[in-house]
Amino acid sequence: MALQKNTRGIQDIHTLSGKVNQVNQSYRAYMKISSLEMEKARLGKEREKALYRVKNIEKRFSEIENEKTSILEGINDINNGNKSNNVEVDMLKSNPRTRRAGIKIRY
Repeated sequence: MALQKNTRGIQDIHTLSGKVNQVNQSYRAYMKISSLEMEKARLGKEREKALYRVKNIEKRFSEIENEKTSILEGINDINNGNKSNNVEVDMLKSNPRTRRAGIKIRY
């Protein structure tokens, strides 16, 4: 009688892959929580910077409106024949192409 060799294949390998419960793996939950907290911190910084930029834009809008109002008042004074005490309007009268604000950069 010949001994028959017992051949085993891949289907005979037993693993624990399907038996692990995701609830019992608390480290995954803590990792998810920590990644959410990091994202929250990053978005908080972005929000602060955006609010700062909006505040600066609003400030510049009010400066532009104030400057526009003072120039228009000076033009009205000139048209009515009144002497202007406004330096900006005097600059406009002498040289209308003079730019008050801005930076010229040469490369």
